[in-house]
Amino acid sequence: MTQIIITNLFNKTLKIDPNYSNLLKGIHAHYIDWMHACGGKGKCTTCKAIVLEGMDNVSGLTDAEKLYRAKGLLAINERLTCQIKLEGDITVAIPDENKFPHMNYSD
Repeated sequence: MTQIIITNLFNKTLKIDPNYSNLLKGIHAHYIDWMHACGGKGKCTTCKAIVLEGMDNVSGLTDAEKLYRAKGLLAINERLTCQIKLEGDITVAIPDENKFPHMNYSD
Protein backbone atom coordinates (compact mmCIF):
# COMPACT_ATOMS: atom_id res chain seq x y z
CA MET A 1 0.00 0.00 0.00
CA THR A 2 1.16 3.49 -0.79
CA GLN A 3 0.29 6.54 1.24
CA ILE A 4 -1.06 9.84 -0.03
CA ILE A 5 -1.46 12.88 2.19
CA ILE A 6 -3.78 15.65 0.98
CA THR A 7 -2.60 18.70 2.90
CA ASN A 8 -5.51 21.04 2.25
CA LEU A 9 -8.03 18.38 3.25
CA PHE A 10 -6.83 18.65 6.83
CA ASN A 11 -3.83 16.39 6.09
CA LYS A 12 -6.12 13.52 5.13
CA THR A 13 -4.01 10.39 4.85
CA LEU A 14 -5.05 7.58 2.52
CA LYS A 15 -3.62 4.13 2.01
CA ILE A 16 -3.98 3.36 -1.69
CA ASP A 17 -3.51 0.05 -3.41
CA PRO A 18 -0.85 0.60 -6.09
CA ASN A 19 -2.82 -1.72 -8.39
CA TYR A 20 -5.40 1.01 -9.11
CA SER A 21 -5.02 2.11 -12.71
CA ASN A 22 -4.49 5.71 -11.60
CA LEU A 23 -4.40 7.95 -8.54
CA LEU A 24 -7.86 9.40 -9.20
CA LYS A 25 -9.46 5.97 -8.85
CA GLY A 26 -7.58 5.40 -5.61
CA ILE A 27 -8.81 8.71 -4.21
CA HIS A 28 -12.39 7.96 -5.24
CA ALA A 29 -12.13 4.52 -3.58
CA HIS A 30 -11.86 6.46 -0.31
CA TYR A 31 -15.07 8.38 -1.11
CA ILE A 32 -13.29 11.69 -1.54
CA ASP A 33 -14.96 13.99 -4.05
CA TRP A 34 -12.22 15.01 -6.51
CA MET A 35 -13.02 17.01 -9.61
CA HIS A 36 -12.71 15.26 -13.00
CA ALA A 37 -14.81 16.99 -15.66
CA CYS A 38 -13.78 14.65 -18.49
CA GLY A 39 -14.42 11.48 -16.54
CA GLY A 40 -10.74 10.82 -15.84
CA LYS A 41 -9.63 10.48 -19.47
CA GLY A 42 -6.84 13.08 -19.57
CA LYS A 43 -8.91 15.44 -21.74
CA CYS A 44 -8.92 18.36 -19.25
CA THR A 45 -6.96 19.55 -16.24
CA THR A 46 -9.66 19.56 -13.58
CA CYS A 47 -8.26 16.57 -11.67
CA LYS A 48 -4.81 18.04 -11.24
CA ALA A 49 -2.95 17.93 -7.96
CA ILE A 50 -0.02 19.95 -6.73
CA VAL A 51 2.67 17.44 -5.77
CA LEU A 52 4.40 18.80 -2.67
CA GLU A 53 6.52 15.73 -1.89
CA GLY A 54 7.25 12.51 -3.69
CA MET A 55 7.28 13.57 -7.35
CA ASP A 56 9.81 10.79 -7.89
CA ASN A 57 7.18 8.32 -6.61
CA VAL A 58 4.77 8.76 -9.52
CA SER A 59 4.89 7.46 -13.07
CA GLY A 60 6.34 9.59 -15.87
CA LEU A 61 4.46 12.28 -17.76
CA THR A 62 1.88 11.01 -20.21
CA ASP A 63 1.36 12.52 -23.66
CA ALA A 64 -1.70 14.39 -22.35
CA GLU A 65 0.32 15.92 -19.51
CA LYS A 66 3.13 16.90 -21.87
CA LEU A 67 0.58 18.69 -24.06
CA TYR A 68 -0.87 20.61 -21.09
CA ARG A 69 2.63 21.52 -19.89
CA ALA A 70 3.49 22.85 -23.34
CA LYS A 71 0.30 24.96 -23.30
CA GLY A 72 1.11 26.32 -19.83
CA LEU A 73 -1.89 24.60 -18.23
CA LEU A 74 0.08 22.24 -16.00
CA ALA A 75 2.88 23.60 -13.82
CA ILE A 76 6.09 21.68 -13.20
CA ASN A 77 4.84 20.62 -9.74
CA GLU A 78 1.37 19.59 -10.95
CA ARG A 79 0.15 16.25 -12.27
CA LEU A 80 -3.19 14.92 -13.47
CA THR A 81 -4.48 12.38 -10.97
CA CYS A 82 -6.19 10.45 -13.77
CA GLN A 83 -2.86 9.95 -15.53
CA ILE A 84 -0.44 8.89 -12.83
CA LYS A 85 0.24 5.62 -11.07
CA LEU A 86 1.71 5.71 -7.61
CA GLU A 87 5.08 4.09 -7.16
CA GLY A 88 5.51 5.30 -3.59
CA ASP A 89 4.22 7.77 -1.02
CA ILE A 90 3.27 11.32 -2.01
CA THR A 91 1.95 14.52 -0.47
CA VAL A 92 -0.39 16.65 -2.57
CA ALA A 93 -2.69 19.66 -2.41
CA ILE A 94 -5.75 20.51 -4.47
CA PRO A 95 -5.28 23.70 -6.53
CA ASP A 96 -7.71 26.50 -5.67
CA GLU A 97 -9.26 26.46 -9.14
CA ASN A 98 -10.17 22.77 -8.77
CA LYS A 99 -11.82 22.94 -5.36
CA PHE A 100 -15.49 22.13 -4.97
CA PRO A 101 -17.70 24.75 -3.28
CA HIS A 102 -19.52 22.09 -1.22
CA MET A 103 -16.35 20.79 0.47
CA ASN A 104 -14.40 22.17 3.41
CA TYR A 105 -10.71 22.77 2.88
CA SER A 106 -8.06 23.59 5.45
CA ASP A 107 -6.48 26.46 3.52
